[in-house]
Amino acid sequence: MKRKIAAVLCCLAMTMTLLAGCGSGGDSGTNSAKETEQKSDETEQKSEETSAKADASAKDEVTIGFSNDADSWDPCTGFGYTGSPLYSSLVRVNGDDKLENDLATEYSVSEDALTWTFKIRNDVVFSDKEPLKASDVAFTFNTTKEKATYMDLTMLESCTAADDTTVEFKLNKPCVTFIYTVAQIGIVPEKSYSDKFGLSAEETIGSGPYKLTQWDKGQQFILEANENYYGEQPAIKKAVFLVQEEDARFVSAKAGDVDIALTSATIATNEIDGMHVEEVESVDNRGITLPTVPDEGKTTEDGYKIGNNITSDVNVRKALCYGIDRERIMEEALNGFAKPAYTECDGMPWWNEETVIETDVDHAKQLLDEAGWKDEDGDGIREKDGTKLAFNLMYFAGDSMRQAVAMSVANQAKENMGFDITVEGVSADDTVKRMFSEPMIMGWGSDSPMTSYMLYHSSNAGKTDFYNPEFYTSEKTDEYLDKAMNSLSIEESYQWWQKAQWDGETGTSMRGEAPWAFYVNMSHLYYVKDGLDIGKQRIHAHGAAWPLVANLAEWTWK
Repeated sequence: MKRKIAAVLCCLAMTMTLLAGCGSGGDSGTNSAKETEQKSDETEQKSEETSAKADASAKDEVTIGFSNDADSWDPCTGFGYTGSPLYSSLVRVNGDDKLENDLATEYSVSEDALTWTFKIRNDVVFSDKEPLKASDVAFTFNTTKEKATYMDLTMLESCTAADDTTVEFKLNKPCVTFIYTVAQIGIVPEKSYSDKFGLSAEETIGSGPYKLTQWDKGQQFILEANENYYGEQPAIKKAVFLVQEEDARFVSAKAGDVDIALTSATIATNEIDGMHVEEVESVDNRGITLPTVPDEGKTTEDGYKIGNNITSDVNVRKALCYGIDRERIMEEALNGFAKPAYTECDGMPWWNEETVIETDVDHAKQLLDEAGWKDEDGDGIREKDGTKLAFNLMYFAGDSMRQAVAMSVANQAKENMGFDITVEGVSADDTVKRMFSEPMIMGWGSDSPMTSYMLYHSSNAGKTDFYNPEFYTSEKTDEYLDKAMNSLSIEESYQWWQKAQWDGETGTSMRGEAPWAFYVNMSHLYYVKDGLDIGKQRIHAHGAAWPLVANLAEWTWK
């Protein structure tokens, strides 16, 4: 089966509007000196305004208050998986959250879904002017698989170049989400690749619209337009990234030292002259993992306790979904800079809109009553068979946002339903030891449905990768997820991802088995200088930094 994606290249041209100065007219012999002087002043003023507008239009640099640089700029170890202006990929996700061609001109998938064949452009060179060939694509994927760091290529059996413009992938099992994996991996040059690749500006070579020209680790890095780029040259010719802490970014923005600065919900309510706050939608969610199995004395292979006798009750889990006001969390914890969350993939093409629920405290109370959780002693906390409706709610120590979300949930759960939740900041090491038996404020967010598979397929239950510490398993869910993964196209798979979330009777969502209580999708926030257009941002994945600049080539000054 062959499918083509329309090859869309970034068409970016800065339109400069130059206003002509007003000339004097009429009979000069009858004009008074005063009128002449007045017209001269008006002409000079308009000329200055015209010059200022022309300067603004001609501006082609930006300075960005950024949160971090990279340990390495090597895509084979995971750099740029949310998009990077330094590298090209076979396909990419555009501002409409749709897949489109980048290096690829077309691709096909065999009937058994195990062979993927891509045809690529023949006019691409790297920033060092060496041609990009199918052998570079094969080298990139084989090297990434061999390194086995961040990118999961366990489904890839082999990748080979049939000729200079044809690359073939052999998978060991059907994996419809492989197309999103393809979109996440930037192509590196086989000829220039070494153990030092990505560890300095000189050793960072790609074929994207920008190249890395300077890197002062932990301080700043500079990207400049790649004159060898095969697409339209970007309007922004130079981007200086200042690596700063949150407070320093705000100070720099206030002082006018940066054109755009990452910020957060706690700061974004402050106004800065000449700048505005842009709020970008994300699937960067915050919710609670809820262990779905009881404590039966079992432990993981590493000896960590499994199960929770409170949250293993599905009615308890669903009460925590229905009985919490998401709008209140947004106001109390995030100054309103968020949207309600209902699943791990809200707004994405594979999202099932039927998963949306309304706050219904009465329904939550009814669920608890029916399950036998009642306040028999009048202390405001429900109990059942002598066990209080109480548990610890962990969050990563030092993360004030997660702490604020946890506190809002705990307070509402007590006021609305009679829970006794103790909020506790814990270290990353302690999280791994306790997350299989205690609820935890977690966050995910991805532009690939592979995240849904990892979160809910039984084969991933109880691993230390943070995806499914709840030990959620369901034969019905596995059936839907397997059908999704075995689909021949990503579009055909959507129905199965959606059924896994909710099929009218059960599912992974809060209407169904509720292994998660999802509460908010964080807005990604940026102070932006007036006149700077950051293009159409796609729905951001987890993390506010790199998704912002994935479309840097589309930015313009107005």
